[in-house]
Amino acid sequence: MDEKPCCTAEALRRITQVDVGGVVVGIAMLETILTEVKAMNLTGEREIGDALMKRVKIYNYIPTQAEEQYRTALVREYLKSQERGV
Repeated sequence: MDEKPCCTAEALRRITQVDVGGVVVGIAMLETILTEVKAMNLTGEREIGDALMKRVKIYNYIPTQAEEQYRTALVREYLKSQERGV
């Protein structure tokens, strides 16, 4: 498993571009977060979305009005990572 970044600058080096509601945004630490959530063996999309959002908010600002769009995009990325075997 990846080590946590030492600082914000290190986290910024680990950015993945994701389509959130038709806008491409950079999400810091996404690959690490996907791996962490996968290890939790959650089954429901709501549970998975909650776990992803909780962790993504540690490293990224998410506007309150866009939370559901982010949740949808993060679950989509999680499911794609499952298909890739990440």
